[in-house]
Amino acid sequence: MAQLQFENHNVLYRCLQGRRVFVTGGATGIGAAIVSAFAAQGAHVAFVDIASEPAEALARRLATQTKVWWRECDVRDIPALQRCIWAAAEELGDFHVLVNNVANDERHDLMSVTPEYWDDRMAVNQRPAFFAIQAVVPGMKRLGEGSIINVGSCGWQIKECGYPAYATAKASLHGLTRGLARALGPDRIRINTLSPGWTITERQKRWLTPEAEAELFRTQCLPDPIQPEDVANFVLFLASDASRMCTGQEYKLDAGWT
Repeated sequence: MAQLQFENHNVLYRCLQGRRVFVTGGATGIGAAIVSAFAAQGAHVAFVDIASEPAEALARRLATQTKVWWRECDVRDIPALQRCIWAAAEELGDFHVLVNNVANDERHDLMSVTPEYWDDRMAVNQRPAFFAIQAVVPGMKRLGEGSIINVGSCGWQIKECGYPAYATAKASLHGLTRGLARALGPDRIRINTLSPGWTITERQKRWLTPEAEAELFRTQCLPDPIQPEDVANFVLFLASDASRMCTGQEYKLDAGWT
C-alpha cells in the first residue's frame, strides 16, 4: 500500500466544547479516533470497552485535554452497559451526543452459524445500539437537544461475503435510525447513520492482502485508504450544530466505493 501521511485537519466546532459525549467501543481503532477527536474539541468524553489496557492508556493520554470517563464493559450485558451510561451521566452530566460504534466483524460462513453464535453476533453488533439510545434519551430530552450517531457499514451494501450475521446486524442499524427519527425529532434529538467503507485500522490490516488491496483501490474512486480519523471527523460534523437539520439519514464515507 502506498504510504499516506495523514494529518488530522479537524475543523474546530466551538459548539462541542464542554458538551458530553458517550462512545461505545472507544478504546481502539475507529472508536479511539472518535474519542480522541471529541477530546481535541474540548468535549467531555465517556466511553466503554472490553479492552481495558488500551482503554486505560487512551484515557490517561487524553486526560490532559479534557474530562475523560471510561469503564470496562462487555456490551453484551445490557444492564451493565446502561449502568455505565447512567454512572457516567451522574458524574459528567446528561449526554448531548451518543456514538454507537461498538462492533466485531469476526469472519464466519453461512453453514457454520449456530443459533447461539447468531445471538452472540447480534448481542455485540445490534442490541447495544438500541439500549444505549434508551439510556441516553431521557437526558437528551432534559437538555432539549441531542445527536445520536449509529456507525453502520458499507460492507453489506457491496454484498461482501464472509460475515452474514455481522452484515445483518449492521444493515439493521439504519432501520433503527429511520425507525426513531420521527419519534425523537420533536425533542430536537437527531439520529443518523454513518457508514464507513473499509477503514484501515490495526485490526483490519490482517485481511489487507495484496489482492484485497488491489481490489479496494480498483473499486474506490479515491486512491487513498480510509483512516479512522476520517470517520471521526465526519462524526464530529454529525454531532455538531453544523448538522442541526440532519436526521434520519445515512451518510457514506467510502471514497466512492459503493
